[in-house]
Amino acid sequence: MMQKDKLYDVWWQNRAEGEQQMEERHKKGWQEVINLIQEQDLSSMSVLDFGCNQGGFLRYLYQTKPFKEGFGIDLAQQSIEIANSRKGDLPLTYVATTTPEQFAGKFDLAVSQAVIYLINDLKTHAWKVKQLLKPGGVYYATYTDLNGNPSLRHFTEWINQNSPVESNAHTLDFLAETFAAEGFQVEIQRRKPQGFIDISSKDSCYLSIADQMKAAYEQAYIFRFVLAEKE
Repeated sequence: MMQKDKLYDVWWQNRAEGEQQMEERHKKGWQEVINLIQEQDLSSMSVLDFGCNQGGFLRYLYQTKPFKEGFGIDLAQQSIEIANSRKGDLPLTYVATTTPEQFAGKFDLAVSQAVIYLINDLKTHAWKVKQLLKPGGVYYATYTDLNGNPSLRHFTEWINQNSPVESNAHTLDFLAETFAAEGFQVEIQRRKPQGFIDISSKDSCYLSIADQMKAAYEQAYIFRFVLAEKE
């Protein structure tokens, strides 16, 4: 069933773990993504965080690789309010919107993390990203392909119980073909954790530690979609 984007208050509905706890857990992954971004000097670039939640990634990125301006978009209105309250005097703007394509041709670089699996209509997403980027712009997107993981069904049910949007088990082939059809050059590499993974308590996403390790070391990827320069 195709999901139509609509705004909501917060993405994570589980009261036992709020979005702040989720942000804390993701910080280590932010550095891993930054290390994989090939562009070294972002000082003249406009950067988009697609699915920014509380805006932490752009603040973190600015400390490591300062950029000209940052823009975060999300469907969660309360999360966007928090993001704007925390930006201080940084060159950041956060907006809750279902129509990001209104900011056409604005960005040199876009990033999404753990977002693509929540997008049912991937063809429209690829089209929207194409509208957002300048010619030659680059979109980095992390994705964990749980197809073949014994915890796939459990993970899907867990997300669907706690999220206003459903989880989607896209294949790598489908992702590549969809973005290539929109004119992107599609590149990929495995994304592996840096250092140790804390398994003191069970991760609710997975049925076992073995499934969690399989996801982290064998099934986690980062795509690099490059939009062609205009002739």
